[in-house]
Amino acid sequence: MSNVYNFSAGPAKLPEPVMQQAREQFVDWNASGTSVMEVSHRGHDFIQVAEQAEQDLRDLLAIPADYKVLFMHGGGRGQFAAVPLNLSRPDQTSLHLVSGSWSKGAVAEAAKYNQARVIKQAGTKDGLAFMAPPAAADIDKDAAYLHFCPNETVDGIAYDWLPEANGVPLVADMSSTILSQPLDISRYGMLYAGAQKNIGPSGLSVVIVHESLLGKAQTATPSIFDYTLAAKHDSMYNTPPTFSWYLAGLVFQWLKSIGGLTEMARRNATKASTLYNAIDASDFYRNQIHPRCRSKMNVPFQLADAALDSRFVQEAEAQGLKALKGHRSVGGMRASIYNAMPLEGVTALVSFMAEFERKYG
Repeated sequence: MSNVYNFSAGPAKLPEPVMQQAREQFVDWNASGTSVMEVSHRGHDFIQVAEQAEQDLRDLLAIPADYKVLFMHGGGRGQFAAVPLNLSRPDQTSLHLVSGSWSKGAVAEAAKYNQARVIKQAGTKDGLAFMAPPAAADIDKDAAYLHFCPNETVDGIAYDWLPEANGVPLVADMSSTILSQPLDISRYGMLYAGAQKNIGPSGLSVVIVHESLLGKAQTATPSIFDYTLAAKHDSMYNTPPTFSWYLAGLVFQWLKSIGGLTEMARRNATKASTLYNAIDASDFYRNQIHPRCRSKMNVPFQLADAALDSRFVQEAEAQGLKALKGHRSVGGMRASIYNAMPLEGVTALVSFMAEFERKYG
């Protein structure tokens, strides 16, 4: 199975060394005779797992001491609700940048709990999808927060800039880009990420929030989504998704073992350039995102003849290149090349694309 490459957008491929380690420990974790899934989340052994995972994540991202790290339920969509419930009042405004499907979903959810307002949407430049910064005049300094999604999984749009928030807390949905490169956490009020792209399996979300933003939750906030309550109880107010948390910890250790996020960023840049160069060198394939806004994690591309789409997917599957069909709202193809995807997977895809073009172009 080593020649099978999973390009799924999520749940996504996990690092092979992590999967091997988890398999070895699956039924006999730490020589305990039980699986990590079977032990109490409040027991000494699992608390050590949880504390080590948090410390490794803090090390990887250089998270300042005045930020809380929370391991929570609900994935990214859960945080679409948790953010406005925790950071705003019903009569307050939240500001939103909309660059694709996920940031659009965040606005719709926030509007249930506050006065959500879109201040900038993606447009076009040179006939290609493009996201530009908002005007400073559009940022209401009294707003509760400014929300954006630095990498749109469906649309393949990424930011090459960080919003200037005029003192408003900056909130980022980093579900598909977290841990792909170093970050200056101090620029953000909070960020969150569903686990199933670069962190681990689905069912877990990670929240990194500045202490000054705690204690503001609306009274209607469900307890398991209350950041202050989660922080007070070390993310164990109720039973957390323990197996996902354990696997996330193994992923953090793997990242540290390969050289951290600087090395990961180098690998990701190489993978992305390899694939984009192949697309740009061909008249048979095209990417409709402006080069300044191209995602390094999710690469959508179209064939010159859409009638060949199903054949491309079928023949790619036969070559061990899995989950390349584009999202139903976009069509075409999409290769998600998160941290766990090796360069060999991308080069195998590029070779297949060249052969497919030779046959049908």
